[in-house]
Amino acid sequence: MKAVILAAGKGERLRGVVDDVPKPMIIYKGKPILQHNIELCKATGIGEFFINTHHLPEVIQSCFGDGSAFGITVHYSFEEEILGTAGALNSFREQLIGEPFFVIYGDNFSQFDLSSLITEFHKHDCIGVIAFHYREDVSQSGVGEFAADGRIKRFVEKPGPGESNSHWVNAGIYYLSPDILDYIPPGFADFAKDIIPALLGRDVALYSVCSKTELKAFDTPEMLRESLGGEIESKG
Repeated sequence: MKAVILAAGKGERLRGVVDDVPKPMIIYKGKPILQHNIELCKATGIGEFFINTHHLPEVIQSCFGDGSAFGITVHYSFEEEILGTAGALNSFREQLIGEPFFVIYGDNFSQFDLSSLITEFHKHDCIGVIAFHYREDVSQSGVGEFAADGRIKRFVEKPGPGESNSHWVNAGIYYLSPDILDYIPPGFADFAKDIIPALLGRDVALYSVCSKTELKAFDTPEMLRESLGGEIESKG
């Protein structure tokens, strides 16, 4: 199995707090967040990884190399200009044809059961399954609204007051048919802002797996300090 792990974000909101490493290389529980994600995937049987880079790519590549030290295979792409969470897939388009694959946001930490997405995918005629986790404050997140069978009926990015009653937040973990590549245009494209709304607008089937499994995001200095218990570490 294959996974694309997105690791190109600049972490603009962490500027001045963590400057010496890409955000996915922040140390959490003794390891870079990116390594936690790789190990989560590997435990599910994923052995081939595609990692996009932009900010300080050498930090990521020097840590993981070709993946052999971790018992995996790693391919990289370098983005001179950031292509977005969906546009990044175009760099690996040829390698992703042929079988479903995961896309994981490499700067989040979770212990989500990845196999549950595979199971849900095979229950339905769909283009993909999205993982959602529960969060009280959804103002800075994308939330899903679902039919009784788990099909996603609506997706709202950073909902305003009263715009959605959902507390199920996009966990940044997708299991996708390679047919998704037909919906990703050249250049910049974002799953939450561009691709997911476009698919729902065309009535293309997307399903959900909802879990209260804890997810740690490291998007702002406040979230970073909360996740790390006040200790901010980096791996140079």
